[in-house]
Amino acid sequence: MADEHQEHEQHHHGYIHRKDDYLKRLRRIEGQARGLQKMVEEEKYCIDILTQVSAMTKALQAVSLGLLEEHMSHCVIDAARQSDEAGQEKVKEATEAIARLVRS
Repeated sequence: MADEHQEHEQHHHGYIHRKDDYLKRLRRIEGQARGLQKMVEEEKYCIDILTQVSAMTKALQAVSLGLLEEHMSHCVIDAARQSDEAGQEKVKEATEAIARLVRS
């Protein structure tokens, strides 16, 4: 597992050219989470809280789909160019990530 982590650190990830965009989105989501906490603290109406949870969930899904697209178009393709085995490993990794997203 340590070798895999080192491998990830040595290569630039596909999302790196949009890193600032992802950070901006994640900071906005962080603000949404704080807003949700405040709504609960202030005992706001349940449906209003659920509406905000839905918005936050959609925002997280958008980040996830963007990262997945970047992974497929950069990491998977680059690995496939190296070897069939490396490509298959990245496809398996992506498939497992998709399965986790679908279950969540």
